[in-house]
Amino acid sequence: MHNQIINLLKKYTKHDNIELTSRGNTAIFAALYIARKINQKKKTVLIPDQGGWLTYKKYPKMLELNLVELKTNDGIIEPEDLKEALEKYDVNCLLYENPAGYFANLNIKEIYEICKGKCSVILDASGCISDKEMCNGDYADFIISSFGRWKPVWLEYGGFISVKNKDHYLFANEIFNTTAFDEKYYDELLTKLKDVPSRLKKLNKISKQIKSDLKNKKIIHPDKDGINVIIAFASVEEKQEIIDYCEKYKYEYTECPRYIRIMQDAISIEVKRLR
Repeated sequence: MHNQIINLLKKYTKHDNIELTSRGNTAIFAALYIARKINQKKKTVLIPDQGGWLTYKKYPKMLELNLVELKTNDGIIEPEDLKEALEKYDVNCLLYENPAGYFANLNIKEIYEICKGKCSVILDASGCISDKEMCNGDYADFIISSFGRWKPVWLEYGGFISVKNKDHYLFANEIFNTTAFDEKYYDELLTKLKDVPSRLKKLNKISKQIKSDLKNKKIIHPDKDGINVIIAFASVEEKQEIIDYCEKYKYEYTECPRYIRIMQDAISIEVKRLR
């Protein structure tokens, strides 16, 4: 069963070195740990200024790395901003999520080509695992993912890290030896990993329908793909109209500004929470 899971993750990530972890956050920490070992002279971790995850801000400090929030266009990493940051700081690695905040896909090939030879790239694919374009290990040194609640792989337990370079993968043995994935989840995980392509397709279809329904609202990055939809509002009335829509169709929502979504007044329709 374990081998079937690993082989499927190899297919999804295009990386040969895979480790299951007891938490998605453990995978993030392991990736940062390895990146620090790869280039110990460089001490800065770049993360997006919005559309990331909570531990992006916590774990670099635990590893005595500096943290710089990269300016984005409502979660989208722009090439010129990335190039400027790489010139300005001694960047060890870039850690980012695709799609940003689960709502807007990024150009991972362009991002990787800008970073190549300058810093490691850690791609958080929790919101796109199995997508051939959005989760492509050719354009990441590490891919990490959570199988937690409300994720496309909704196991409510665990995650994984994939590493392009085998020698780099071995750097984290001391971490992997202290955390183990509980075998009792193997059957369920394999089923959910096999099902995730169809689940992503379903969630993307619903997101597109929401964007069509609310096309007269201020949708953030309406032409981007994602499994959430974020809509900005400028008044209490606008906000209530969006909430009324969510309640009518029984979509869960959260209110922004929030670092893990977008840093402006908006409603994030949490399509990814649908079963």
